[in-house]
Amino acid sequence: MIPLLVFFAALFVYSLASRRLERTVVTAPIVFTVAGMLMFPSLAGILKAGGTPNILLNVAEIGLVLLLFTDASRTDLKVLHSVRNLPARLLSTGMLLTILLGAVVAKLVFPQLSIWEGGILSAILAPTDAGLGQVVVTSPRVPVRVRQALNVEAGLNDGLSVPFLLLFAGLSVAHLQGPGLSLAHFVVEQLGIGVVVGLVIGLPGGWLLDAAYRSKWMSEPFRQIGVVTLPLLCLVVSEITGASMFIASFVAGLAVQICFKEVGQHSVEFAEEWGQFINLGVFFLFGMAVVRDWSHLTAASWGYAVLSLTVVRMLPVALALIGTHLSAATVVFMGWFGPRGLSSIVLGLVYLEQQVHMPGEHPLRYAITATVVLSIFAHGLTAVPGIDLYSRRVASLDAAAPEHRELRA
Repeated sequence: MIPLLVFFAALFVYSLASRRLERTVVTAPIVFTVAGMLMFPSLAGILKAGGTPNILLNVAEIGLVLLLFTDASRTDLKVLHSVRNLPARLLSTGMLLTILLGAVVAKLVFPQLSIWEGGILSAILAPTDAGLGQVVVTSPRVPVRVRQALNVEAGLNDGLSVPFLLLFAGLSVAHLQGPGLSLAHFVVEQLGIGVVVGLVIGLPGGWLLDAAYRSKWMSEPFRQIGVVTLPLLCLVVSEITGASMFIASFVAGLAVQICFKEVGQHSVEFAEEWGQFINLGVFFLFGMAVVRDWSHLTAASWGYAVLSLTVVRMLPVALALIGTHLSAATVVFMGWFGPRGLSSIVLGLVYLEQQVHMPGEHPLRYAITATVVLSIFAHGLTAVPGIDLYSRRVASLDAAAPEHRELRA
């Protein structure tokens, strides 16, 4: 009960000063990760009470399922067009190059990994988390085009990274077990059935929500509850069918808005309230895991973490932005502020819990832990100073510079 007491107390205290802390280097992920690290002595008792480490996995899975659904349901293709394809560049060329370069670097840093395991590590660490430096995507001192591009990228790249993770995981299994139906079966089961589950739940779910909304059958408080039920249904049905709950929830989020246009508004409302509660719980549990693994974090783990947050992230972003005429300051700013957080924690947990006794299990675990914990502190602590420096650079640019263009309808 002590960890719960500490978590709720930290949540209450942080909420009291949350508005004042939003524009400081003291971010919520830092606070709750540190709180979890202080509660590490209680981790053994928590795991023992639960019988297995599934408490970490279950909370994390729920958090990511809700996050993926929320991000997909509020996806607006007009935003992709209005920021002149910056998000499209980051989500296509940038992301593909990030996964490719991350896999190559993983193979160089950890020679014992297969190239497919390197791809797994790279796919897990490819998604960015705008929440680790929330001030970056909300500060009016950051050009609208830049902060919108980073926000849209963070909202969609977690869902886009899941197919790559599943593909590399299937290839890794096929590599170990020899050629056969394992890869095809894995891809069909996880990807194919996941898409079907998402469509079967998202399309009729959206139609029913819209019908109830328009006929005034649904009360105001239950609109949000009805929307949030859909990704949870995806989670349960995926467990029953063996599909990927993450693919299902992301597809459901895209499908539900076809019939129910207001879904994004209700998803955002939930994400800003109860979704945040779950996410902070994940960071709290992650803090405990960091202390547990600290003695196993080798120079290779930290080396990969540094390379993942710099070269592996920043070089693909720079290549993806060629031709946009953005300044070097903007390219560096967008490259650096690609923090790794919730999605990487959850995808790492899911893979490691489902793929135990794989040859690369331990290097993967420790590289993910080192990268995420480094990102939590490095990106959180540099957000405000980085904005100060970057805003001065932007102010010195010519008035015709792309950074000064506002969003166009």
